[in-house]
Amino acid sequence: MIETNRPAAAPVDDEPDLLRDQFRQLLRYRRLIGGGIGIGLLGGVYLGISTADTYVATADVVLRAPTDDPFNPSLAPDKAINIGSERQVALSSSIANEAAKKLGVGASGFAALRSGLQVTNPPQTMVLRFTYTADSAKEAAKRANTMTEAYLLKRQEALDATRDKMVKGYKEQRDPIAKQLDELSKEIARMPAGAGRDAASSSKTDLQSEVGGYNTKITKLEALDMTPGRVTSAATAPTATDGPGVIMSLALGAAVGLALGLLAAWVRLVFDPAPRSEGDVARALRAPVLGYLPRDRTGGGPLLAAGEADPRLAEEYRSVAFRLAYDARFADRRRLLVVAPRGSSETAAAVAVNLAASFAETGKDVLLIEADLRTPVLASQLPTDAGGRPRWSQTSGTPAGGRHSDTEWPDGRQLVVDAGESGSFDLIPGERARNVPRSLTSARATRLISEADSPNSTVVVLAPPVLSYADALALVDRVDGVLVVCDPRAVHRTDLSRIRELISGAGGTVLGAVLHAPLPGEKRGKGKGGPAPVGPGAGPGTGAKSGKPVPQPQPIPYEVAEPEQHIPGDGTDTVALRTVRMGRR
Repeated sequence: MIETNRPAAAPVDDEPDLLRDQFRQLLRYRRLIGGGIGIGLLGGVYLGISTADTYVATADVVLRAPTDDPFNPSLAPDKAINIGSERQVALSSSIANEAAKKLGVGASGFAALRSGLQVTNPPQTMVLRFTYTADSAKEAAKRANTMTEAYLLKRQEALDATRDKMVKGYKEQRDPIAKQLDELSKEIARMPAGAGRDAASSSKTDLQSEVGGYNTKITKLEALDMTPGRVTSAATAPTATDGPGVIMSLALGAAVGLALGLLAAWVRLVFDPAPRSEGDVARALRAPVLGYLPRDRTGGGPLLAAGEADPRLAEEYRSVAFRLAYDARFADRRRLLVVAPRGSSETAAAVAVNLAASFAETGKDVLLIEADLRTPVLASQLPTDAGGRPRWSQTSGTPAGGRHSDTEWPDGRQLVVDAGESGSFDLIPGERARNVPRSLTSARATRLISEADSPNSTVVVLAPPVLSYADALALVDRVDGVLVVCDPRAVHRTDLSRIRELISGAGGTVLGAVLHAPLPGEKRGKGKGGPAPVGPGAGPGTGAKSGKPVPQPQPIPYEVAEPEQHIPGDGTDTVALRTVRMGRR
């Protein structure tokens, strides 16, 4: 026998498989992705309409620093000009004021005049690019050129003002010295020859040298070329609008919207606690997914899928049974415990019944034990006939076919379920017990489960939800192979991990999982204040063929008490009264 899975380690997936799995999970959030695309398309429509009558004109200006020798290679323009500061000056209100005077724009249109201008600097250049956006092509070109001229004029004025200020400063320093030089020259002319005249002549020479230095500086400043820059490309009226057009805008909007939708779906996926794929379930349980029940299954149908109009459900159950049969851990002991995480165990009951029918179809002697002693319903929903009692129930003091003197479950009642073309299997129906844990761990229940030790025998046990009651954990040490039946959208990954830890701690092994879609009744009841309706009307359901009414579940005390006495913790505080319909548990 070949072992098909290893419970001790998580399934190994390569990176491409994980990526494909994540992409498929993203596609589950179609509303988020569709909403992102819708927002992108709306943005594209707005962009296309808003830019339909927008024209952009551009003018380029090359800046230059004042110089007395423009052909001197040692002068670096980028050292003399701060291009970032010049860009801010070009966008300043002083330039806009000068342009507004030339264009005749009043105070009311001044803000709009400034808002249409954009000045940029191409990298590694001394070029300022004036870009103006307007509703008219001619107006855009006119305003771009006017802004360029206003900037060059203001820069010329600033350079001239700087040069004039420096020349004035040098002259103010030179004039007192020149006056002193004139007075000293007159005094030297009156002085007789001798040492005093020679000293005065030496002072005169020093003053002449200092005056000459100031004159040189003034002359150099006055000789500077103060050209602020030149227009290399004047703005011309554009022949087409600047916008990408409605079609291109829609394409861009759809692309951006798709990206936003995928991002939102990814964020939703990251923070979603529910497993959204078979891989997530397998990684949380560290066991394979053995099957996924078809989505078109409707609630209220018969538990047995054999003979239905749609054969897909029966084939899926046969596939699950086939995979279990080739699992060495199940084939060695042939004991299977079927449980749901929490809530309704209707689908778990259907899985247990149909797996029993599938095993019976292969020629095995199958015993289905309904270990749900809180709301047992299988006997009223399956086509059954009274069969013989188990061997251990036949005592010397009990006549054949009579009731056993002890009414605790199991009481020896055994039914034969007719599964149609699949054959038949035995059913030990559940009965409401006073002490559920004691009944599940009794010697009678142990002898029932040991029926799987017989050759060609298989035992399938149906237990209540494992996270709602501890009944399943009480059976794990004897039925160590566990099959988890769940809706991946209604359970959290942490719940599945907790189930695996509980089962492993109790000495069992998770053989796999069977996934199913939400039942229609669960979808309608989701999000409402009261419990979801479980059947048509409030009355009890009826069996598939026997016509017996479904017994209404009642609170089961763990100890014998008087009718008027209430024992805290006896089950009546937590077990609500429910109406059972076709396996709704």
